[in-house]
Amino acid sequence: MPDHEQAGATAAIEAALDEAGLDYERPRPEAFLVTIPGKRKLKTLVWLNVGEHSLLLKTFFCRRPDENEGAFYRYLMRKSADMYGMAFSADDVGDVYLTGRLPLAGITPGEVDRLLGCALTYSDENFNPALERGFATAIRKEWEWRAKRGESTRNLQAFRHLAQEPATG
Repeated sequence: MPDHEQAGATAAIEAALDEAGLDYERPRPEAFLVTIPGKRKLKTLVWLNVGEHSLLLKTFFCRRPDENEGAFYRYLMRKSADMYGMAFSADDVGDVYLTGRLPLAGITPGEVDRLLGCALTYSDENFNPALERGFATAIRKEWEWRAKRGESTRNLQAFRHLAQEPATG
């Protein structure tokens, strides 16, 4: 049975999500899976898990880079230094997440809204620069493949400059 802080945090999360009109699921009583629409990254799925003492926020950012790992991870680490309530993290295989852990006492509807806004901003603003660093060759190949077949490159337009640059290495 949840204690007073857990119940308060859960109520704050529900209030914030309902106020923002965000789509979410409740796979478990203490867990929320929130879908936030983005611009560069079309949607960000954020897990909010109310634990015994803290709220865990976690969202998948992107898979392990295909190339240029040092520059890829360095870029994300530098970004983490200026982020509120969360940071980029990697799992054992190198896939990247945004992760945060905050005390339950500080969880209010306003704070939940702020954290979700931060998760969306950090995910959306850093998605294309990270892909450029870690997946440039794959992006170039995809562009070339689509161009040869007359397929649309509409969802690759942010990377047009990569298709026009000669590959290095």
